[in-house]
Amino acid sequence: MLKPTYPITTDRLILRPFTPDDLDALHAYHRLPEVARHLYWEPHDLQATRDHLDKKIQRVSLEKEGDSIAAAVTLRESGELIGESALLWTSEQHRGGEIGYIFNPAHHGHGYATEATREMLRLGFDGLGLHRIVGRLDGRNTASANVLQRLGMRREAHLRQNELVKGEWTDEVIYAMLADEWTRP
Repeated sequence: MLKPTYPITTDRLILRPFTPDDLDALHAYHRLPEVARHLYWEPHDLQATRDHLDKKIQRVSLEKEGDSIAAAVTLRESGELIGESALLWTSEQHRGGEIGYIFNPAHHGHGYATEATREMLRLGFDGLGLHRIVGRLDGRNTASANVLQRLGMRREAHLRQNELVKGEWTDEVIYAMLADEWTRP
């Protein structure tokens, strides 16, 4: 079981649980077609964002396989919500997890996704004792691939046209890191 001690701070960011007050800032980027482009869902209307937020508010600890943590990522200086980073516990038996992240495009290109998601890796490896953590992405999402590479994750698979998403066949790329790679100097 893992219940992080919040807030989690980095040099430039604060990761914390989502609250109902995050609705407008979350909707500001969940409604954008360029954000939903590489995800399984279409751009959200306000109600869809509210429904998503209600679920995120509950995701604060990992108690059993299948649970996930959803952390609101805010700027330390201003408190502005700029994105989200997640850790999913995929297998207790195999000590596996998965990371994910979504950021407001207005804040792309500053290394925030890398900085925040590094904390999810830390929680998974150091906090939960996971053996392996993966990151999965749409094969066209080169920006996300760059984030995973900067985190030191290894590209392990490129699955061609393995999913029918939004009416088109898409490739999936899988990156991974093992616990001993995380702790290696």
